Amino acid sequence: MKKLFKIILNLVPRPLLIRLSYWVKPLFAFALRGNTYTDPIDGKSYRSFLPYGYEKQRENVLAPGTLSLERHRLLWLYLKNETDFFTAPKKVLHFAPEQAFYKRFRKLRNLDYTTTDLESPLADVKADICNLPFEDNSFDFILCNHVLEHIPDDTRAMRELYRILKPGGTGIFQIPQELNREKTFEDDSITDPKERAAIFGQYDHVRIYGRDYFSKLRDIGFTVNEVDYTRQLPPEQVKRHVLAEGEIIPVCYK
Repeated sequence: MKKLFKIILNLVPRPLLIRLSYWVKPLFAFALRGNTYTDPIDGKSYRSFLPYGYEKQRENVLAPGTLSLERHRLLWLYLKNETDFFTAPKKVLHFAPEQAFYKRFRKLRNLDYTTTDLESPLADVKADICNLPFEDNSFDFILCNHVLEHIPDDTRAMRELYRILKPGGTGIFQIPQELNREKTFEDDSITDPKERAAIFGQYDHVRIYGRDYFSKLRDIGFTVNEVDYTRQLPPEQVKRHVLAEGEIIPVCYK
């Protein structure tokens, strides 16, 4: 199964993967039903989760029912427990909407919910994050997770995120990050997809973010709260939901 997952992830275009996943995930959910691990997004339990990863696969991380990863489950718990995202009226913009969230957020009556991306079949608005077709101060809440590592000019993208967020609004901009790395690493001269995958962890990533990511957001104008939410949860809950201990949620305010 591990080898098959790696082949699929590296060869099948992402928009097609999204479409195919609707057909295959009920099969995985049925085959892996059990009581060891629970996905907080749909509340369903399994004897194990699926492996996931492009270059280096992580075992037991992909929930069969929602196809959520560690970061998705952590964000869900944070939004449910620590914010009014699910209850208060909000105009929300969601970049590259994750399948684990898309239908659930779309159904929330309190949200005026818009999705955007260049390629995703789930996007309402096809748009370049560096040149967005939205007016200044448009959104109360912006979700832009695991997007910026794909963007060559992430400074321009961050400025656009700041521009369209309302004063007092909130943005959550998760990224793959090496917290033991002080400075972000990027090298535009590395163009071979295999080499990029080996160095950056994925063929379409253009950098490895370090701890200076938070400073860069602050330089744009955001107030940034570095939330280590797994420290606020009981250890048994972290284990049961298969969360990544120490992962930081960048909660940004304008």
